[in-house]
Order: sequence, then structure tokens, then C-alpha cells
Amino acid sequence: MAEKFTDWLRERSEPNWTAVVEHPFTDALFDGSMPDEYMSSYLVQDYQFVDDFLALLGAAVARADRFSSRLALAGSIAVVTSEENTYFQRSFDALGIAEADRVGPELDPATVAFRDLMRDIKDNGSYAEILTVLTVAEWTYLEWAERAPSKPESFVHAEWIELHSNPDFESWVSWLREELDRIGADLDERERARCLRLFQQATQCEVDFFNAHWD
Repeated sequence: MAEKFTDWLRERSEPNWTAVVEHPFTDALFDGSMPDEYMSSYLVQDYQFVDDFLALLGAAVARADRFSSRLALAGSIAVVTSEENTYFQRSFDALGIAEADRVGPELDPATVAFRDLMRDIKDNGSYAEILTVLTVAEWTYLEWAERAPSKPESFVHAEWIELHSNPDFESWVSWLREELDRIGADLDERERARCLRLFQQATQCEVDFFNAHWD
């Protein structure tokens, strides 16, 4: 049986892939030892990705090669603009984060780098390349969230894990992988190499983002 394209990409993105999935930041989320200061800075910076992530999903809808794919992508847009956005606002309130820091904080270099990648791929990337970046962003989060041994006491921690470890999110990540595997089957060597570089770059961005919020 031929190796799946997404497995091929992930295997060639080690050790950074495992560094994301098993990062000590996530372990602190699981066991309740995460300082509010770290969680606050992480969520404030992560929230700055929402607009660019939505735009990237929109670009995927525009470049998709079939109607069923557009429907699946549009469904994810609805989740980001509802459940996830509501979580951010409730968490900001609980953590006492000022409005100015929610909407216009000074951006960390790791945040800037990941936003630049999303914007570049939105403007210039093929459907395969957009899927590659989306898959890294969602698949890494599913894998680290699935490691949670139990539900933390704080809703800020618990719901962030639950947003990325539930049947709907698992189905979404499975769909992303299957879609990228489908598209990847028709790519030539140059296109596959381009996707690999992007997969590795996005994985590095995920590592850097966790590192930026962990001492």
C-alpha cells in the first residue's frame, strides 16, 4: 500500500512535529500548572491569527476543485466564527485581559512569522499549498490535545483542549488529511517538494509559537 502524502510530509518534519505535539506548554495545560501570565500571552497572540486563518480558509474555498470540498471548508469557517471566537472572549474576560490587548497587542516575532506565512500562501499559494498549511495548523493541535489524560479544572484550559479534541474536530482533521492526500496524488515532484517545504515551515512556526509563551 502506497504511503499517504500527509504521512510522508509529517515523517519528514521531525523532530519539530513531536516537539509541537509533546511541548511542555501543553503538559502544563493538562496538569493545571500553567501560569495565568503564560496563558494570557498565548491566547492574546493566538487570537491575532483568527482573521488570517479565516482568510486562508476563504482562499481554500475559492481554489478548491469541487463543490463538496467547498462545503467542508465553509463548515470550518462557521466553527471559527462561533464556538472558538466565543471561547476567546470568555477567556479574555476570565483572565482580565484589556480590550486594547485583545484587538491590537504588540505582536511577538513568532506570531508575525506565522501570519506572514498564512498571508503569503493565501495570496500566492495553490490549493495544495493552502491545504498543507491548514493541515499542519489543525493536525498538530489535534495530536497534542488528544494526549490530555484528564479534564483540567480551569475552563480556560479545559475548553481549549476540548475545542481541539472532540469528534467534530477529529472529523475535520481527517477530512483535511484525506483532501491533501487526494490532491497530493496528482502533484509532480516539484509541487510535492514545495508542499514539503511549507509543511516543515509551518511546523517550525508552531514550535516557535509555543516556545514564545513558555519559559
